[in-house]
Amino acid sequence: MSPTSPLATWQALCLDASDQPRLAEFWAAALGHRPDPDDPTHLRGNAEGEHVWVDAVPEAKSAKNRVHLDVEVGDLDGLRSLGATVLREPDDEIHWFVMADPGGGEFCAFVRPGRASLPGRFYEVVVDSADPHAQAAWWGALLGLEPEREPQEHYAALESGGRLPFDYLCFVPVPEPKTVKNRVHWDVVADVGALTERGATVLREPGDDISWHVMADPEGNEFCAFAPRS
Repeated sequence: MSPTSPLATWQALCLDASDQPRLAEFWAAALGHRPDPDDPTHLRGNAEGEHVWVDAVPEAKSAKNRVHLDVEVGDLDGLRSLGATVLREPDDEIHWFVMADPGGGEFCAFVRPGRASLPGRFYEVVVDSADPHAQAAWWGALLGLEPEREPQEHYAALESGGRLPFDYLCFVPVPEPKTVKNRVHWDVVADVGALTERGATVLREPGDDISWHVMADPEGNEFCAFAPRS
């Protein structure tokens, strides 16, 4: 599939939350998104696809997030004031801060000179992977994304090219397998048949309480597929 002919279109990012209002408040301030007046856990950005949905779930966080956000900020003061904590500081291996939001969800903060403390800038989404290059090729074909032309700190990265509300979709190698449902996922608009032909798996079909398909990529990462509007 050519990068110019995507099978799927990015629709939104979704975050699971044990304390839905608290996490929505945090990420609205951290990213400068506007809570929807009718649903303050639906966060709206300024461009197409910048929606963030914070979804209440009954289960507590029990494992490191296999999908996380990276944000750019001027310093850490703003994030700390919102309730974020530092899990790891820059060292010989990394030049960013590994942090946790108020729900314990990991994310990374890149301090950029000249930026305001808040709001942060949504920089990239990072996915832990057994085979990063295979994952990048699979999602690149689905979303019509090109591989990163000038690799920097990423491992197997796809450039947004204006098709995502952030700069890069990155896949990095980890030794541990996926064991629980991801607490961060994304929604796409796509034909489900085309997705399954490419190797996606249907986990749940539309029913009384949902109008979309819950699916998984080749490494089991959940995502939701909404049918194109006719």
